[in-house]
Amino acid sequence: MEVGLVGLLRAAWIAGTLPILIASVPSSMLNWFRDALLGFAKRGKTMQSSSQRFTVPQRFFCHFYWVAAVWTTLLLVTTWIYAYTAAPLVSEPSLYSNFANYLTGGSHMFSWHKVGSTPLKQRYMVWQSVFLLLLMEAQALRRLFETIYVFNYSPSARMHILGYLTGLFFYTAAPLSLCCNWVPEVYEYTANRVAEFIVRGKNQMPAIDFDWWGFVSPIMKLGWCQWIGAAIFSWGWIHQRRCHAILGSLRDNVEQEDEYVIPHGDWFEIVSSPHYLAEIVTLYVSSLLSVSRHPPSAPCVCE
Repeated sequence: MEVGLVGLLRAAWIAGTLPILIASVPSSMLNWFRDALLGFAKRGKTMQSSSQRFTVPQRFFCHFYWVAAVWTTLLLVTTWIYAYTAAPLVSEPSLYSNFANYLTGGSHMFSWHKVGSTPLKQRYMVWQSVFLLLLMEAQALRRLFETIYVFNYSPSARMHILGYLTGLFFYTAAPLSLCCNWVPEVYEYTANRVAEFIVRGKNQMPAIDFDWWGFVSPIMKLGWCQWIGAAIFSWGWIHQRRCHAILGSLRDNVEQEDEYVIPHGDWFEIVSSPHYLAEIVTLYVSSLLSVSRHPPSAPCVCE
């Protein structure tokens, strides 16, 4: 199942990016393909008001971020709990101690799930997924807020239905890609806990002592690659927020809906589409730098 999910996601991303790569080939024979691709990508003022066929209102942009916020939150919560219980970044003696405490009645069920023979490298990668999902959650929630309170889409603004479906695909596949290697285990773990709750009932479930510091401390033990990635993410995140605020304020100063205004300030003084550049920095560059398959030295991962 794991290989199938990872392979399916890879195939989906290749299928999504292949048309862009083909359109980038400098050949006049592909002009028709580029025009078709640009037609699918048009929205707002770049789409003629007369071409209403196969379009949806541009305010449907908020659907992307509702899906992203709910879906990322679900993946983050379940993966985080799984990482805390089944993939702790603790030393082996601590694991054996927890197991012994459970057998003698000195530890609750939640602590027992920490016991396992998962290699340190794999446990470290699980916590990397939690870290990346946290960044994705921050991005999705901010974009949802901006879509509702910052941007004021014109009632006549439209976007192509294929562009709408592409957005839904992206904000479904992107968070899933950050934890796809652990989805089968996380799903099985969550399903077992839910089934246990249904069978035993709330009153029959053992008491659970949440160690809140235990949920956070493994993230603090990640390597320098993750924190450099987080710093770059924050840099792009802040500048995208500023650029979106500038774009959102343009309509307040425009007398006519179809009037074009050149934005100024922040990265608009450097590039023509700084909000897209910030998106690249935020989601892609930071993710690449945050992924390291090698855990730090042993003292960094032992309690």
